[in-house]
Amino acid sequence: MKFIFAILLVGFTFIQCSKITSNENTKKIYTIENAESLLPKPIGLVNDFTYTFTQGQRAELEKFLRDYSKRTTNQIVIVTVDEIQPYTNINDYATDLGNYWGVGTAEKNNGLVIVLNMKSREIRISSGYGAGKVLSDEFLKKIIDEEIIPYFKQNNFYEGLMKGLNKIIEHWDKTSL
Repeated sequence: MKFIFAILLVGFTFIQCSKITSNENTKKIYTIENAESLLPKPIGLVNDFTYTFTQGQRAELEKFLRDYSKRTTNQIVIVTVDEIQPYTNINDYATDLGNYWGVGTAEKNNGLVIVLNMKSREIRISSGYGAGKVLSDEFLKKIIDEEIIPYFKQNNFYEGLMKGLNKIIEHWDKTSL
């Protein structure tokens, strides 16, 4: 019996060590020192680096998001890119981008970053800790799947984004009262 216990103890120790090693291999790419070379600089609340939207659509989105931010202090940023290199995960990219840009207010951590990787046809909505209390990952995934993606499949990115933004803002406003 002691022999079996010893083998189990050694096995659990090995598993824990392998978890530590694998966590070390998945360290974040972004640091304060290298952010400038890895991540784009913001140009506003709408950062359409792929020119996915028309000039008029960009202006409408910018006004819509700016008005919402002024009314609530919640900040939403939209980013379109063709590459997230050297990242391989859009979730990490969106989170690091939001942190580097300082989306939302520091005291409320109420930022939301919507990243569209046009080349790989991926979308991620990443929330700050404060926003995440109201806008859970499950809720945001539902918005992506039910409101945004149907329009994206028709290459109607503006309409899909507006439908999703309206649902997000409606929920955020209702649950923040």
